[in-house]
Amino acid sequence: MKTSKTLILFVLMLISVSILAACSGNNAENGGASETASEGAPKKLETVKILYPGDESERMSEFLDKEFAEKMATDLGLKVDLIFVPWAQYWEQKDIMLAANEGIDLYWDGLPDLAAIVNKKQAMPLDELIQEYGQDMLKVLPMEHLQGAVIDGKIHGIPSAYAPSSAMFQLVTVRQDILEQVGMTDLKTPEDLKTFATKVAEQIPEMKGPADVIFKPLTRFFAKEQYNWIAGEDLVVYGEDSRKAQSYFETEAFQEVAKFNQSMYDAGLYSEDLTIKYNERDSRMQTGLYLWVEGSLGKEMEISNAVKANAPNAVLKTYLLADEKPRYITSTGGEVLGIPITAPNPEGAMKFINWLYKSKENYLFALYGVEGKDYEIVDGRIKKITASEFFYEWMFRNQNYQLFAPEVSQESIDMYKSWDANAVRSDSLGFRFNNEKVKNIETALREVMGKDMAAVRSGFVNFETGYPKALQKLKDAGIDEYVAEVQRQLDEFLANK
Repeated sequence: MKTSKTLILFVLMLISVSILAACSGNNAENGGASETASEGAPKKLETVKILYPGDESERMSEFLDKEFAEKMATDLGLKVDLIFVPWAQYWEQKDIMLAANEGIDLYWDGLPDLAAIVNKKQAMPLDELIQEYGQDMLKVLPMEHLQGAVIDGKIHGIPSAYAPSSAMFQLVTVRQDILEQVGMTDLKTPEDLKTFATKVAEQIPEMKGPADVIFKPLTRFFAKEQYNWIAGEDLVVYGEDSRKAQSYFETEAFQEVAKFNQSMYDAGLYSEDLTIKYNERDSRMQTGLYLWVEGSLGKEMEISNAVKANAPNAVLKTYLLADEKPRYITSTGGEVLGIPITAPNPEGAMKFINWLYKSKENYLFALYGVEGKDYEIVDGRIKKITASEFFYEWMFRNQNYQLFAPEVSQESIDMYKSWDANAVRSDSLGFRFNNEKVKNIETALREVMGKDMAAVRSGFVNFETGYPKALQKLKDAGIDEYVAEVQRQLDEFLANK
């Protein structure tokens, strides 16, 4: 009996062990399946929000949702959201959104305004981010180039365009086909421009005249010394010979510009849109109905496709008035990418910038889309298949990766590549005015500039009566004190070079 009981207990123990082993095995299997599922599940993507100027095309929207999204997820583990803001509202909305801390990680702006951007606390120092996440970028955007965005010893932005840049904003891009159609071959002076516009008005009335009052190219022509705009947007210029800061609107060159532009209005060659909707000058030119617009080197290549979409036979050419005068390199490009102090994901923003410049493949993908679908490369030239814009070429232009369209002549390419060969490096290169001590004055001056001086500059109001009134308002707003502060900082900068 005892033996029987012992045997029964032994059997029960074996059954219990088997059950426990089975449970243990099932748990192990379940645990393994859970781990595998966890490992196989897609990783959560980090988000990077980019504030971007302009309108989103249908193809760009598709690209961002599909091919680009897949690339970002695979290469960087990122979900990149572009927030498009129309050009006319971009800067105002940028200030509002950054002030409201709306989670922007990256945005574009003009490099000349970087000091004001920093004073608004809209841009964080990037030195550590570049060191950790931007090493590939530095291969095609050298540290010397990034020095153009240094304020108080720290890099506060990425000067995103790296290309020949002397005489920036001093060139005029014109419809060369229309110029030749009315019997002219080239342009050298403001009077040549006026003659061109007059002939077109008489012979091709469906054209709408100039798209822009081109005050910087005209200033180059009329100025006794070359100027570089260094503070308050257009308020203060640096004289390359005198090495002095000057109130631009008080220079003789400005007065000549205003008088010339008034003569264009009086002749019926300028429309009021050139004053009222000044910031839409590029959009006007791209309709194919206008004659010229201000630009920098390569402007004709930049806007050619957009113009041809509306005027298929258009031929663009860029001219430098007063070509005999020296060309100065005044900035490390005109564009800057900023990462806000309040950015939720500054690391992701820098990773994206680094990725774009890491290889020619990435660069072309971001700027032109999918090879074979949106563009193709034929004999070393880039031929766009779709007319849509992707990431703006001018914003990220890099001479290490840049390709030219088939219609760009080899002569133009050779000139482009050698453009800076005889240029002069401005002593003011790298100067960034800190407006902290005169912010209220600058605000008042900008208001006068926008409401009064802009109308004088474009010739919209009579110079003899309008200019003295506008100048007095500028004086009352504190232009002399403002220029003195610019000069003080400029002297300090030049002394430390």
